[in-house]
Amino acid sequence: MWCSKENLPSSKTILSVAASFTASVVLLRTIINDFVPDSVTTYFTSGLRNLSTKLSSQVTVIIEESNGLTPNQMFDAANVYLGTKLSPSAPRIRAHKPEKEKEMDISIDKDQELLDSFQGVKLKWVLGSSRVEKSGSNKKGNGSSISLSEIRHFEVSSHKKYRDMVLRTYLPYILQRAKAIREEKKTVKLHTIDYNGTDYWGSINLDHPATFDTIAMDPEKKKTLIEDLDLFVSRKEFYRRVGKAWKRGYLFYGPPGTGKSSLIAAIANYLKFDVYDLDLKEVQCNSDLRRLLIGTGSRSILVMEDIDRSFESIADDKVTLAGLLNFIDGLWSSCGDERIIVFTTNNKDQLDPVLLRPGRMDMHIHMSYCTPTGFSTLAYNYLQIRQHSLFGLIEELLEKVQATPAEVAGELMKSTNAEAALHGLVEFLKSKASSAAGQ
Repeated sequence: MWCSKENLPSSKTILSVAASFTASVVLLRTIINDFVPDSVTTYFTSGLRNLSTKLSSQVTVIIEESNGLTPNQMFDAANVYLGTKLSPSAPRIRAHKPEKEKEMDISIDKDQELLDSFQGVKLKWVLGSSRVEKSGSNKKGNGSSISLSEIRHFEVSSHKKYRDMVLRTYLPYILQRAKAIREEKKTVKLHTIDYNGTDYWGSINLDHPATFDTIAMDPEKKKTLIEDLDLFVSRKEFYRRVGKAWKRGYLFYGPPGTGKSSLIAAIANYLKFDVYDLDLKEVQCNSDLRRLLIGTGSRSILVMEDIDRSFESIADDKVTLAGLLNFIDGLWSSCGDERIIVFTTNNKDQLDPVLLRPGRMDMHIHMSYCTPTGFSTLAYNYLQIRQHSLFGLIEELLEKVQATPAEVAGELMKSTNAEAALHGLVEFLKSKASSAAGQ
């Protein structure tokens, strides 16, 4: 049945009906707000929301920023992880520069959607926030006051059938991935004893450039050490299974100038472990020693240099050898994971045998005088050359003369001209050889 134009409502009639409907809605909302209790409104609103959730094929996991005063580890991990997933064309990003770190922390902004894919499953992330009331005392002392605080949360949505996968596989994966990202970006720090600090330690960035490629040491020793370090950091479950603290002890011994301190820096840069420099002469007593240990973080290197001289002039009320041994392998030593303890000495023979046993000093590495292989490494480091007509003579001299890598490096640094620097090194080695022969 067709309607004629005469039967169609006029535009004025349509506007009048729309205005009446809008007015009715406004009136109804006013009546509800004024006369219906909040509890009833909340009940029906919640019911409608629950009904919508039941009808939806999606499931949403809420990850709040904190639980009261306790930060949520999952929220922090998600923040780190999603920062690496941001598209270059993202309309908004949040940038934060942590103190003493070299790189920016990048994260998504509020109400911005981010899509991720895991094992072929698509997941949608949104960073939201809500306001909560916080009660506190009035500054004027007139009783309590109420303030609003913003609490952030992530919402990650996927199809309902992937609920268990999200909770049991995806979120644990994000925790592991965030840890790896933090380690990759980490700025290695050097900690020294500071009794004014909250945990007896103060720190600065460790900007030492040493790496295993630049260390002038025997290639086989270097390879053995790297393999041992790699094995150590990969054996978390092994240490837990056998009931041992996850730590490893090394002794670097040899004459001064053979690169013991540089090797420690190379290990720190290789593993991205912080270094804690423990000078036992600065420790006031055994209880302070325990507090210093508790103050060190996991994934760290605890260094005790010149251990043979550490007890020479220590008073009775200072740290004792027994206290040190308890520090190394007692119950306190298990307060943390992935700890490396490095001892250095110029005279291994002067060490108490109780320190040398496995579990305290698991691997002993002799740092020797400069060898022909070590010289080749130094020549490339300082002069950027792999071969020269003087190399043969220098290597012959190094077989006869005891010169430390530090002495050889000092000669190579005297000139930017390779020819002049090598001639200077030859004269230096000949002079040492003559002095040794005259003794």
